Amino acid sequence: MVRAHPCPRSRRGLILAATITAAATVFGAAPAKSPAHAPSYRSSDLPRGADYFELRDGLANAFDAFTRAKAGRVAFLGGSITAMSGWRERVMADLQRRFPETRFDFIGAGIGSLGSVPHAFRLDRDVLARGPVDLLFVEAAVNDASNMPDRHDLMLRGMEGLVRRARLANSRTDIVHLHFVMPEHMTDYFAGRVPEVVRQHERVAAAYGNPSIDLAREVTERIAAGQFTWEGDFRNLHPSPFGHAVYGDSIGRMLDAAFRAAGKPRAHAVPDVPLDAGSYFNARMIAPSSARNIRGFRLEPAWRPAGASKGVRAGFVDVPALVAEEPGAEFEFELQGRGAGLFITAGPDAGVLEWSVDGGPFRPFDTFTRWSKNLHLPWVVMLDDGLPAGRHVFRVRIAAGRHAESAGTALRVQHLLLN
Repeated sequence: MVRAHPCPRSRRGLILAATITAAATVFGAAPAKSPAHAPSYRSSDLPRGADYFELRDGLANAFDAFTRAKAGRVAFLGGSITAMSGWRERVMADLQRRFPETRFDFIGAGIGSLGSVPHAFRLDRDVLARGPVDLLFVEAAVNDASNMPDRHDLMLRGMEGLVRRARLANSRTDIVHLHFVMPEHMTDYFAGRVPEVVRQHERVAAAYGNPSIDLAREVTERIAAGQFTWEGDFRNLHPSPFGHAVYGDSIGRMLDAAFRAAGKPRAHAVPDVPLDAGSYFNARMIAPSSARNIRGFRLEPAWRPAGASKGVRAGFVDVPALVAEEPGAEFEFELQGRGAGLFITAGPDAGVLEWSVDGGPFRPFDTFTRWSKNLHLPWVVMLDDGLPAGRHVFRVRIAAGRHAESAGTALRVQHLLLN
C-alpha cells in the first residue's frame, strides 16, 4: 500500500464546513439544528423517495441457511467502524429476532485502520478459517479513501481480491458491501460526483452480483434534508450511537427487501476473467519465520512495543515478528506468484525500508504514516504486484535515512504477503 496523504484534521474540518454549506444550495434546505436525539429522523422517511441499496443477486443462500438449515455463519469484515460497538451488534440482534430458531455463528473481523488490501490478505485467517460463510458484510470505503486516496487500482484489487477469494472458497456465500460515510464522501456527493472509492467498490459489487448499501450518500442526503446534523447527532466518521442506529436501520431495510425477494438458493457465478488480473484473490499471509538470509533482524515470538505509551491493534501485537532497528539489517524471501508485500506495524520509530526483486535495483519506501506518532499501526506495504507469474526473490533492508517526523529506523514485520 503506498504512503497515504489523507486530509489532516484541520482540512477535514474545512471540508465538513463546506459540505454543510453546500447542502442548502444543492438540496434547497439548510440542515436543521436538531438536538442529539434527532426528532426529525425516521428511518422510513427517505429524502428522495428511494432507498440506498442495490439488491442485485440478493441473499437467497443466506435466507435458505437461516430458514431451512436453521444455522448460519455471518462474518463482519472491516476496520474500526466494524470493530467498535454499534452497527454490528444491531445487525446480529436483528438477525436473531428474524430467525429465533436459528443457531448463528457470528465472526467479528473488524481491525482498526485496515482497508480492502489488508482484508484480502487476512481473509483466510480472520474469516474463512472458521468454515463456510453464509453471509459476509464487508466495509472498506473509509479506510481505503484515507489510506490510499490516489491508488484507485488498489481499491479495486483489494476489494475484488477478497470477494473473488471468498467465492472461490464457497460459491454460495452471499456478500454485502457497505459504503460508510466520511466528510470527503459528503463533499463529493454535494459536488455531484460519486466518491472514487465507492465507484471502485461498486464495480466489484456489480460484477459479482453482490448487494451494496451506499450509507455515505444516505447520511449526506438525510443531513441535507434536515433530519439530523453531523456535529450534533452523527458526530464523526466513527459514529455516535445514533449514527450506528442509522446504519443498522438502513441494513435492516435492505434485509427486509432481500428476504422478501429471496428465491431458490444457488451458487453464485464467478466471472471467468477478473476485473483486474492483478487483484489479490490468491493472497496469502506467510509467517515471518519463512524469511531467509537474515542479517540484523531477530525473530521475536511475541512482539510487543517497549513501554505502554503508544497504541496497538488486536492481531498485530503479541504475535511473531521480524524486528530490527539498525540501518543495513536485511532479509530475503521467495515466492511463486505475481506479487509480494509486507504486513508491518509502523510506530513512532518507523523508518524507511529498501527492497529489490530478483537482484534488481533497490527502491525506497517510507513506512512512517501520519498516524505513526501515536499508534503502532498495522500497515500493508505492497512491494511489487505486477510481476510475471513465476519464482521471484525479494530482498528487504532498512535504509540509512530517517523520516523527518520519525524517531528511528525500526521495521517490524508480522507477515510476508504473497499473491
